[in-house]
Amino acid sequence: MELRINGKGYTVNCDPSEMLVWVLRDDLGLTGTKMGCGAGICGSCTIHIAGVPVRSCVTPVSAAIGQELTTIEGLATILDDGTEQLHPVQQAFLDEQVPQCAWCMSGQIMTAAAFLKENAHPNADDIDNALANNYCRCGCYVRIRTAVEKAALVMNAQT
Repeated sequence: MELRINGKGYTVNCDPSEMLVWVLRDDLGLTGTKMGCGAGICGSCTIHIAGVPVRSCVTPVSAAIGQELTTIEGLATILDDGTEQLHPVQQAFLDEQVPQCAWCMSGQIMTAAAFLKENAHPNADDIDNALANNYCRCGCYVRIRTAVEKAALVMNAQT
């Protein structure tokens, strides 16, 4: 099967019903996508399929064929000089020192990036609602919201 992930083509040899999280992590070495609950509840495994956030622990590989997948590894931009420019959400999470254990962070970031693409001017309630189904066991919710607010400001300044 052919998958397109972070702008690159990959050939995978697995059962089409295998969950994407395992193909990403175990077969392709894209370990930024984390496995949390395995039931699509916690959000740590969130990736984008055609720009839409999905839980890769409950999404079979067959659902990704012919679609563009983006993982946390592909969220940043590689500039012409070869340097990496973090996505505004990634940079804001670092600036606000959001991560503690960081297990949920890639899923939080992927959810926030998709959300800000749809809602460029969110208020605190919008952010809380958009990320309500992404759990942080360390309780970093205030810093997460602050980072998403900061990222929205940066993204709006860039347009």
